[in-house]
Amino acid sequence: MPRYAPVPFPEVKLEGQFWHERLDTVLARTVPSQHRKLGEYGILDSLKLPNPPPPLRFPRHANGFTVQVFWDSDVGKWIEAASYALAHRRDIDIENKIEAAIDDLEKAQAPDGYLNCWYLGREPEKRWTNLRDNHEMYNAGHLLEGAVAYFQVTGRRRFLDIMERYLDHIYATFGTGPGQRRGYDGHEEIELALMKLYYLTGERKHLDFATYLINERGQQPPHYFDWEREQREGSESKQPYVFANYEYSQSHKPVREQNKVVGHAVRAMYLYTAMADLAAELGDAALKRACEVLWDDVMKTKMYVTAGLGPSAHNEGFTHDYDLPNQTAYAETCASVALIFWAQRMLHLDLDGKYADILELAMFNGALSGLSRDGEHYFYANPLESDGTPTRWEWHTCPCCTMNVSRLVASVGQYFLSSAEDGVAFHLYGGIATDLEIAGTKVSLREVSTYPWSGDIRIHVDPETPAAFDVKLRIPGWSNGATASVNGETIPTGSAERGYLTLRRQWQKGDVIALDLPMPPVRLYAHPGVIMDAGRVALKRGPLVYCLEEVDNPGGRVQRLKLPRHALLKAETRSDLFDGIVTLTAEATSLEESEFAELYRTAPPREAPSTLTAIPYFLWANREQGSMMVWVPEAVAN
Repeated sequence: MPRYAPVPFPEVKLEGQFWHERLDTVLARTVPSQHRKLGEYGILDSLKLPNPPPPLRFPRHANGFTVQVFWDSDVGKWIEAASYALAHRRDIDIENKIEAAIDDLEKAQAPDGYLNCWYLGREPEKRWTNLRDNHEMYNAGHLLEGAVAYFQVTGRRRFLDIMERYLDHIYATFGTGPGQRRGYDGHEEIELALMKLYYLTGERKHLDFATYLINERGQQPPHYFDWEREQREGSESKQPYVFANYEYSQSHKPVREQNKVVGHAVRAMYLYTAMADLAAELGDAALKRACEVLWDDVMKTKMYVTAGLGPSAHNEGFTHDYDLPNQTAYAETCASVALIFWAQRMLHLDLDGKYADILELAMFNGALSGLSRDGEHYFYANPLESDGTPTRWEWHTCPCCTMNVSRLVASVGQYFLSSAEDGVAFHLYGGIATDLEIAGTKVSLREVSTYPWSGDIRIHVDPETPAAFDVKLRIPGWSNGATASVNGETIPTGSAERGYLTLRRQWQKGDVIALDLPMPPVRLYAHPGVIMDAGRVALKRGPLVYCLEEVDNPGGRVQRLKLPRHALLKAETRSDLFDGIVTLTAEATSLEESEFAELYRTAPPREAPSTLTAIPYFLWANREQGSMMVWVPEAVAN
């Protein structure tokens, strides 16, 4: 099978209303407002290495940690998001702000290449003494991703040169050679950033160091973090690891031996993303198998119906199988964004549609819920049920999710399709246009749809000269009864393999593919092991998971509603909501609260007929404050 690779985001033009509106918001409001916040909170000033350093904005925790140690990463992610935005619309003010940050980073860089503004400004004698907790390589990874993105968009390599000097320092410090430390970061990230740099430059040293970091992780005895702690605190130190074990950082055993997803959710997803990259690049069957085993563990026991990951705020991550509480769900926005990264890499290992299904699910639900409609308010955690207390915030003491969701939206074009020498594969739909070189000729492709509101899709295929190549169309796993045709001639969809229908033919100018994906509303039921969802049902239409909000269901908290099992679900286009969406409605029942005077009694509450209205989950908490739920109590007739 030809190896398909994602079409780079600058080459994909977003034309459909759904993503065009989100992109415009990120360009006009999100990126500028994030820069203002970086300034207000002192993050930009920290790059200037003020002497003496100002008091900490965020005091150290009892274990000595402060979130300020990863401020560099916030700058890196903002530069990355802003660079992606520039690919769609050049903005001299944003470019000047990026250049100003690069100026400060260049001045801050030490003569030996080291570049971490926390250590350079506050604890220069402690560099590389606490990889377990203090994120030095993590920061470097996000700065590197920003440098790669800025170079891709502008062709300016000053920031890339700064980061390559830093990497040379890191490569000399860590490794298996004489005098080197056999270390790796407690928070994975640099591994996937190095793979981006390798794909950009083709320089083997970047691939080799990413390989070293993956192979070294979890090797023992001794465990590197134990050795490092002894060097830092002395052999008599009894200072416990704040998270009790190394499962938190997925360093409890070598990566090829790991078969359960554990620990911090974002760290895990970043690690698995890099593992999948390396499995593809090196043809490493053992690494690929580890990725597949870990993927299955997430899909079968640990993922929310919204593609949220991590039920626990304590470790920002995983606990045990089927532990998926709704009201206390952590489901960090960053984790769903990182799941998208991993799903895309897994997709390109095998071109299996099951990975694209999860990529899409996370894109439209778990990740997009993290950004408000106005582009300036966020969710860090994404619960699936609310009593009305949670509200979106303008900023966070740990603002990682803010730039993670903006860089995702600004670069969303790179997830739509992939190309090979003799074909193109469509993974997502929603209205895009691109020009590609396929089978020796230039091919203009234009996909037209109002997806995700409708599954009526048209793809215009216009090669400069007639040419034979494959067009692969993803048939989503949620789709039943999909139909396809080319120039009006029906194509049987039963021939689809692993979620893709392959159209092989001699293509000519004016060819049009029609793909229809029916989108009836459906009910979803959780595995009985998810005890929190017993007796409840979730609603979904196409790629969108739905929720009930109090503002659409007047009369009190939405938790009073019950949905009869056989009630008809109706999809309705509402032009009066959010510039046009599709809602779901159904006849329901409502528990009457007013006549229930006691806290407990022997008679059940009365139930009255009611109407239930549901909106897409990603849109919740964009209007007035109120209750919300995804999993609706179900009424089953006797």
